[in-house]
Amino acid sequence: MLMSKKPIQIMLVDDHLLFREGIASLLKRDERFEILCEADNGRSALEMVKTQKPDVVLMDVKMPRLDGIETTREMLAMYPDLKVIMITASEKEDDLFEAVKAGAQGYILKTVTDSNYMRDAIFRVAAGEAIIPPGMVPRLLGEFATLANEPPAAKLPEKPPEKLNPLTKREYQVLELVAQGLTNKEIGKTLVISENTVRSHLRFILDKLHINNRVQAAIWFQKEKQG
Repeated sequence: MLMSKKPIQIMLVDDHLLFREGIASLLKRDERFEILCEADNGRSALEMVKTQKPDVVLMDVKMPRLDGIETTREMLAMYPDLKVIMITASEKEDDLFEAVKAGAQGYILKTVTDSNYMRDAIFRVAAGEAIIPPGMVPRLLGEFATLANEPPAAKLPEKPPEKLNPLTKREYQVLELVAQGLTNKEIGKTLVISENTVRSHLRFILDKLHINNRVQAAIWFQKEKQG
């Protein structure tokens, strides 16, 4: 859990120096953030994360030596609590889909021109939220719908049998609000419970559904609603 007075420590991973410099300049003007380190390819990032231990990694998708999606997958296998945000020019459905499967907590397009949006997104992900551009959510649902034809290991879980692994009524309520894009604070206010209680419910939900993050949980819920 991040200390309230400690800046969020950021690792920038992108093979374009000018882009890294631009993001660093943007974030350095905000006292909530600190640029901890930078890497220009996935392999370097994997080595660097072992010693630097950032709170959030801003990861490009397309890079030499090792792409951002595979780097994210390996990074989170080592450090499951690390938060990774993909920052990319790619709006390709398969890139977004693979990023979510790899465990990314956010996906921000490089075409975003609102600096406040980017800073807010990073802050929310560091606090345990998830960020996906609203216009891309339908694409995610479409991609996950094709999983039925893929190997079982790649599938999101179906709804667990009621007698084996049920979600409680409260957990379904929390999950529905997660799927609506509400933050933990907003969920707590809606259900009249504390943020800590919301976080506890989310941990149980992820464990029961055998998934990695709230983005996948939201997609599972939407898929479940569709039948």
